[in-house]
Formats: sequence, C-alpha cells, structure tokens
Amino acid sequence: MGVLNVTPDSFFDGGRYLDSMAAVEHGLRLLDHGADIVDVGGESTRPGATTAGAPAESVTQEEELRRVLPVVRELKRRRPGVVLSVDTYKSGVARAVVQAGAEIVNDVSGFQWDPAMASTLAELGCGAVLMHTRGRPAEWRTLPEVDDVVALVAGELHTATDSALQAGIARDRLVLDPGFGFGKNFEENYPLLARFEEFAGLGFPLLAGPSRKSFIGRATSRAGVLTPAGERLVGSLAAAVICIMKGAHIVRVHDVKETVEAAAMVDAVLNYGVL
Repeated sequence: MGVLNVTPDSFFDGGRYLDSMAAVEHGLRLLDHGADIVDVGGESTRPGATTAGAPAESVTQEEELRRVLPVVRELKRRRPGVVLSVDTYKSGVARAVVQAGAEIVNDVSGFQWDPAMASTLAELGCGAVLMHTRGRPAEWRTLPEVDDVVALVAGELHTATDSALQAGIARDRLVLDPGFGFGKNFEENYPLLARFEEFAGLGFPLLAGPSRKSFIGRATSRAGVLTPAGERLVGSLAAAVICIMKGAHIVRVHDVKETVEAAAMVDAVLNYGVL
C-alpha cells in the first residue's frame, strides 16, 4: 500500500502533492514501482495535530473532498484497474470516495471519531481498515504509559471489531492495523513490532504502517538526535521486513520500490521449501 498524502502538513511529504495533478503523477509512480494499493489521504493526523477528530475541524469535509476526489477520479480514469484506499475518519468522505471508485476506507480512528462510520461502511460494502489509536492527536504526547501495550492494543482491537461486526460490516471486509505511533510513545512501538504475530490471533488480515515514523527516528538516532523523517528509509525497510516476517498481509509505506524489493526477499525466505 503506497502512501499518497494530498495535504500541506503531513509529517514526511506534506505539501509535495497538494496539487491534484502532482498527486496523480505520484500515485502513478507508486503503481509503476509495484504498489498493489494506493492510499490517498486528505488530512494529516500527525502527532500534535490540534484539530483532527475534534468537533471544530480545520479540515472540513468539503475541503477534504476537494483534495481527494479529483485524485481518486483521475487515477481511476488513468488506471481503471487500480485499487484505491482513502485515509479518512469522516463517514461523508467515505461515502463520496467509494461512490467515486475507491474500494477501501482506511480509518485511523477505528470507526470511533465519527459515530456514523461503521454503519456507513456496512452499507457501502467496501473494504475497511480498522486501526487502533489511543486518544486524539493533540493528546498523544501526554498519554500515560501502559504496562503491556500489545495486550492493550489487542484487547481494544477485539472490542472494536466486535462493534464493527455488530454494525453490519462483513467479516471478510475487515483488516486490522495496530496503529504504530498513534497514541503510542517511542518505547511502546517496539513491542508492537517484536510481538506483531500476536495480532494474528484476532482472526483478521493485518496491516502495518511503521513507515518513516518517529520511533524509527529514535531507534536510528545518533548522539541523541532523532533521525529526520527524510533519513529513515533503511529503518523503515527493516520495520516492514519485521512486520512481514511476523504475519503482516499489507504494509503501508512511503517508499514503494524499495519495500517491494525487500518484501521479495522476505517472500523468497518464507516460501523456501514450501512452494
């Protein structure tokens, strides 16, 4: 899953693809580099964001649709077979982008920030990524630590999936994401990597999105200085490999070409003696 942020303020590539045609061209590059899915996002939910999920949003539904709809439509026109995901927590955006051709809605709030999201996705019958998050972006830096973050995430994902199924979302439409960096401090992300295979016990396909995130910058830091987002490629590849080895079905990445090559090596090892 290649990341395509149509935003001015995303933590890694904010502003690069705010122009619709620039975004479309980048989406085509992601596909040419081997992406199976392109994930289009029109609002940043980076740590510290003060408005995401709040009642008074700085990115309104109308503005988010103005950013993403032209990209969805043009990618579908240029590559009719493309599988598109849209990263949104707003049910109105979800409805509009699926009607425009997107196959998947990727909700970082786990269907929590918009009470109409689960029933909307059930009605639409599209694919749905349910991601775990703690609190809202403005709160993430002040959340209390937890003793066992893996148990917490697994338990809350289990509860959230039960609610999604009760809302009518078909089981075979759901993918789960433990939400690297979303309400987890630096040190809480490493157990999620180390014990990623435990999430398979929830019984759903798994998506992992560690790409370029700050906990990678912490792990690769030198002299106590966080590695900048633009210099986290190697650490991101390592994290993606770990997730695939431990059972991730989808990895959401900024660097598709490099990750496709790393995944091919993982596949060669996992398939050795099997195929």
